[in-house]
Amino acid sequence: MVSEERVYSVLLVSNSEKTNAVLRDLLPPARYSFKETPSVSEGKRCMAEADFDFVIINSPVNGKTGKRFAIDSCRSRSTVVLFLAPAADYADLTPDLKKRGVFVIRKPVAKQTILQVIDWMETSRERLRDMEKKNLSVEEKMKEIRIVNRAKLLLISELGMNEDEAHHYIEKNSMDNGITKLDVANSVIRVYS
Repeated sequence: MVSEERVYSVLLVSNSEKTNAVLRDLLPPARYSFKETPSVSEGKRCMAEADFDFVIINSPVNGKTGKRFAIDSCRSRSTVVLFLAPAADYADLTPDLKKRGVFVIRKPVAKQTILQVIDWMETSRERLRDMEKKNLSVEEKMKEIRIVNRAKLLLISELGMNEDEAHHYIEKNSMDNGITKLDVANSVIRVYS
């Protein structure tokens, strides 16, 4: 479990009020914010409008399995998906869904099992959240490198420096003035652009 208390957003795609009520009772509103929809098409609209930590699909939904929606939900976002499969369809649906990162459990399912799977989903969501942060920091670093390189090119073209001199100029100004290389680069770009 995560030490920090989060509120997880949940999209529940189910046309069974009984299942919806069980899940609402098991997952307290202080920890899970629910959006319920009775169809896959409405679920797609909800996903287009907002990001959800979890998508729970109670199959079948209005005559559709919801398999494609489950796969698309995993692929397009940092969403963790739980697919509640009817016993008759479980064997056919499970291999393809599991291969694409969907948690699949066979119905009927005990409440304790749902709680355990939700706990696993939280763990998966936190891993995805950590990867998002790392990815963002890599993107930020790449952006910084592009800006510093642009400033170096300006120093080379405007002041006749070579690449080593431009690099040294940016590093030295950064250390001498107690500012980041990015700040120095932005200053160079303002002056020479």
